[in-house]
Amino acid sequence: MNIQQFIASACVAACALATSGCASFDMRGKEVLSTDKIYPAIGPYSQMIGHGKLIYFSGVIPLNKAGTAIEGTTIEEQTRKVLEYIGLELASQNLGFEDVLSSTVYMKDLNEFAAMNAVYGQFFQKDPPARATLEVARLPRDAKIEIAVIAARR
Repeated sequence: MNIQQFIASACVAACALATSGCASFDMRGKEVLSTDKIYPAIGPYSQMIGHGKLIYFSGVIPLNKAGTAIEGTTIEEQTRKVLEYIGLELASQNLGFEDVLSSTVYMKDLNEFAAMNAVYGQFFQKDPPARATLEVARLPRDAKIEIAVIAARR
């Protein structure tokens, strides 16, 4: 493949993705990615950003699909909802939980860590990612949990 063929192929691929409504590119190699399988971004951020072989996923909280209210009252219910949404985001990029390299878990109350961890372990059963877990003063919409991940493309 010569350089002109490579450039033409890259342009066709970029145009196809950009017009699909799920990705947009800039000249720095940054791709803005999204899915309609979860609630829309509720502020000035992107659901996902791709760059090279990595995809950075914004923190996910347990909102309903419309993005108007928290779903679940317990840490177990909220953790499950968040991880289900992350699974849908991963699937939208043809990835799964096994592709997650790192996660950051923000919790309102670390006294609920064991309960959160039991649910978390159901989603990351084999070769779990690196993880940091922090207690925070407050989360958006007064959620009990927020999780952000970084995944590698296949």
